[in-house]
Amino acid sequence: MDGNYIIFKQFNRYVTNIMLMIMVPVSTMAEVPSSEEMWKIIQQQQKVIEELKAKLEQTEHKVVATETRVEETAKEVEAAAEAMEQSGTGASTAASWADKTTVGGYGELHYNSLNDDNNLTGGNDDLDQVDLHRFVLFFGHEFNESLRFFSELEVEHALAGESQPGEVELEQAWLEMDLTNHHRARAGLEILPIGIINPTHEPNTFYGVERNKVETEIIPTTWWEAGFGLIGEIAPGWNYDLIAHSGLAIPTTGSSAFRPRSGRLKVANANDQDIAFTGRIRYTATPGLEIGVAGQYQRDVTGAADLFAIPATLFEGHIDWKHVSGFGLRALYARWDFDDDNSPVPGLDPENVNADTLDGWYVEPAYRFEIPGRVPGDLGVFARYENWDERNQITGAHRFEEFSRWVLGMNWWPHQNVALKFDFQNEDADGPVDAIFDGVNLGIGYQF
Repeated sequence: MDGNYIIFKQFNRYVTNIMLMIMVPVSTMAEVPSSEEMWKIIQQQQKVIEELKAKLEQTEHKVVATETRVEETAKEVEAAAEAMEQSGTGASTAASWADKTTVGGYGELHYNSLNDDNNLTGGNDDLDQVDLHRFVLFFGHEFNESLRFFSELEVEHALAGESQPGEVELEQAWLEMDLTNHHRARAGLEILPIGIINPTHEPNTFYGVERNKVETEIIPTTWWEAGFGLIGEIAPGWNYDLIAHSGLAIPTTGSSAFRPRSGRLKVANANDQDIAFTGRIRYTATPGLEIGVAGQYQRDVTGAADLFAIPATLFEGHIDWKHVSGFGLRALYARWDFDDDNSPVPGLDPENVNADTLDGWYVEPAYRFEIPGRVPGDLGVFARYENWDERNQITGAHRFEEFSRWVLGMNWWPHQNVALKFDFQNEDADGPVDAIFDGVNLGIGYQF
């Protein structure tokens, strides 16, 4: 309540009392006061009025002084906050850093019970194992509105070290800067934008316990390189990637000769790599639909410091459709072409091991729906057919053969970022191979 109003009320109360004292009915007075007594009463009341006026003036001065001090204090606080922010110290800086830094990750645990139905080596290639396949952490930071950082650190198979099954890998570590509202530049360690699972491989985003063979053998997922690129939107719903980066250095002899997956050096003392170029175009204007094509060229896919050069090109095209009705469809085709025209080494020809062209494709229809009743989340059922070229792994006859596999199964998402998986697989091959695996897989996966 305003101070002036309070003083006014008190003043009014005093005046009222005076008037009541003066205006007492004649019938209640013993006698009419004399002029001297009346003058004394008036002087006393005048003194009270003067005291009240003085208090009112003091109160007004205090209110004005208080308001002025409040304004000065607010200005001082604001100036101190600005100075602290500019100096980069204090609690405001810590809060700002936390707001601009993100932490996330994903992981997956698998159980495989698979029988080798085509054991040609005399050994036991059956699989009956539990494996914490991956544990991954994401770290990102936004320096300002136009400059940001992202990284991905992974531990494979739970235990890494000498004679241990696992590895510690840095799969991504890149800086990205906005050039315009629709175009960005990126440099560092980056997963290449090829296929569906290579760029987006969190376990809750795909069906099946294991990643499909086409995107692990042909592309090969997960595949990252060091480089510089441009990323952006050329029209609404049309996105592009153009990257110059380190390339593969695939072996030319042994059981993994001309196997693309064996050529990944993972940017770890990656010597003898020739520069490669990758480009991608995607259409995403229709909600739930992605159509993409990607291509890569490497002048020498075997590395740049040996006596020969084998150019290689990779083409990939895919569709990923998630309809609002719950129906989904994924389909992908990928193909490598190796050329021996530039090789001066006699007999060094990919065609000798059936590797001049390596390709693979798969199609995966699925249906996802909300579970009725009290069970939380969604259930998805799927079927996938895969066909791909892979090394037969038979000693002395290392050739690529055509494999095929049926996978039938389901995913349960109790939460959109958590998936429990079950599937059954059945494999076949067109020629003699070391192992063909049939059986069941169980898995859990999460992302946060």
